[in-house]
Amino acid sequence: MAEQPSQERGAVVLLSGGVDSATALAVAVRDGYRCHALSFRYGQRHAVELEAARRVAESLGAVRHTVLAIPLGELGGSALTDASIEVPRDRSQDRMSKGIPATYVPARNTIFLAFALAFAEVTASDAIYVGVNAVDYSGYPDCRPEYVEAFRRLAALATRRAVEGRGPSIVAPLINLSKADIIRTGTELGVDYSLTMSCYDPDAEGRACGRCDSCRLRKKGFEEAGLPDPAVYREGGHA
Repeated sequence: MAEQPSQERGAVVLLSGGVDSATALAVAVRDGYRCHALSFRYGQRHAVELEAARRVAESLGAVRHTVLAIPLGELGGSALTDASIEVPRDRSQDRMSKGIPATYVPARNTIFLAFALAFAEVTASDAIYVGVNAVDYSGYPDCRPEYVEAFRRLAALATRRAVEGRGPSIVAPLINLSKADIIRTGTELGVDYSLTMSCYDPDAEGRACGRCDSCRLRKKGFEEAGLPDPAVYREGGHA
């Protein structure tokens, strides 16, 4: 039988404040880890997600929530960081599954996981949890199982703790789940999804647009899970 983690063992959890990362944090807590939540202010137009991340970290009992500022927005190349690029709206599930959308942030997960790897080294954490998903998602290349496996190999080579045989495992517990299954899992683990923010283009009051890929995937997930979506949508985005 595999050794079970105890509350003396730590995990770094990448936390955006959305459905997937909130569920990943809940899974890490269930698995018995003391969780260090890690979020990023990277120039995203939906920076309101950081307040959602704070709420989620607090509600699920993270021992620490760290927000790092990194200047990804200065590089541009994404609708999430460049106001001149329009966020895609009202795309069908079929269109979302084809090609890489304008909301892809170049190398974002690689950059985030690199910081998580450094944070795991500093906090002597035994695991890094990331809420990437390869089923109901927008076609990002850094959400695929082969990408996660490649980063696992990198992590095994790149740090002092790994060389000493104590490197962190890279855990992607949601990678093969549908959005509905993710929501069911989180609900069973006590995630309060009213605290989360999924929208790529919320208004000044923090209300979701209901039309971007992320909102549409969220709404589809709650509908298929048979649960009400507690997100607040602005007029025309539906409740």
